[in-house]
Amino acid sequence: MRLSDFNYNLPRELIAQEPIKPRDHSRLLILDKQSGKIEHKKFYNIIDYLKKGDVLVMNNSKVFPARLIGKRKESGGKVEVFLLRSLSPRPPLLDKRGGEKKCEEVWQCLVGGRRVRAGLQIEFDKNLEGELKKDNKDSTWEIEFNLSNKEMMKVVEKIGQTPLPPYIKRIKNEELYNAPGVKINNNDKNNYQTVYADEKKIGSVAAPTAGFHFTPELLRKIKAKGVQIEYITLHVGLGTFAPVKTDDISKHKMHAEFVEIDKDVLKRIIKAKKEKQRIIAVGTTSVRTLEAVFRKITNYKLQIIKCPLGTNKFQIANSKNQTFQEFVNIFIYPGYKFKIVDAMITNFHLPKSTLLMLVSAMACKDNIDKAYKEAIKKKYRFYSYGDAMFIS
Repeated sequence: MRLSDFNYNLPRELIAQEPIKPRDHSRLLILDKQSGKIEHKKFYNIIDYLKKGDVLVMNNSKVFPARLIGKRKESGGKVEVFLLRSLSPRPPLLDKRGGEKKCEEVWQCLVGGRRVRAGLQIEFDKNLEGELKKDNKDSTWEIEFNLSNKEMMKVVEKIGQTPLPPYIKRIKNEELYNAPGVKINNNDKNNYQTVYADEKKIGSVAAPTAGFHFTPELLRKIKAKGVQIEYITLHVGLGTFAPVKTDDISKHKMHAEFVEIDKDVLKRIIKAKKEKQRIIAVGTTSVRTLEAVFRKITNYKLQIIKCPLGTNKFQIANSKNQTFQEFVNIFIYPGYKFKIVDAMITNFHLPKSTLLMLVSAMACKDNIDKAYKEAIKKKYRFYSYGDAMFIS
């Protein structure tokens, strides 16, 4: 399939700039992937489309303030750095006296600014500095910071900015005047986060936005109905939002993102699948996490796979292995045969994006084309802060 097959025209006014409050009062388009039938509801009506025994799988990764504004040490010029993921830490180094140096932290980053080059030193804070070490030739750089991970993240939490996507317009901290049509919003730090994001699972540079529509009360009602809720983790990185640059979409290469699933969660999902219960993923990240894991399982025995971090080798886990951990880069587009996911809750996605390709694989491209045309006609709100779709 060609990249142009996934293009569509969206009126700019339908790009949501603010979330709906309460969260569960956003609109919900119900799409039957078999018949193509469409219904229009409110998100809180989702409970009417869930049934006892369904398994609702949610990504509990928490967003951190990944956007840093720094200045060149040599000239004072502005440099914008977008943290993507921490790379394997280097071993401790020895200083000239034989003592052990503090281990610096190396990150994969996007870097904005003119004349970006290896060796460029950037000052972000009186305590935090970085040096560009390597151009990865894929639009990302490796940057070495002067602090260890724990110390660095303390500074990032203080000076970093919420990593909103570029189609959500906000006044940046360094701007001193109001641009036309742009609003100041200090609530994004809370709004751009799911209510079930886990403080122990910090690591996403973009939110799993399909989860924005859930409230604590709605989750309680869903559980009370007998729906099984499970949490998995995919730290959203470049793999989720990187644009497709090849006309033949099959040649697109996804960037790897870190996945973690508890062993007992895997067991319960396998058990439910064997019992023919519906596995419903909340968001494309949950879909990719589940499919990346379960495509490695050749049968549904109650055994859990374990793969060493950063490798592609899988083994049967022994009783001491409590989690599945791996970097995955699964790319799902039309023609893909789903192994585990039966239905999904999702938002409305950008043209030509891997996310639009994934939902087209789930529901059939013709059905998605029809649903998007209907959503535009009915003036649904699109993208991160927009409305939702349930593909059943």
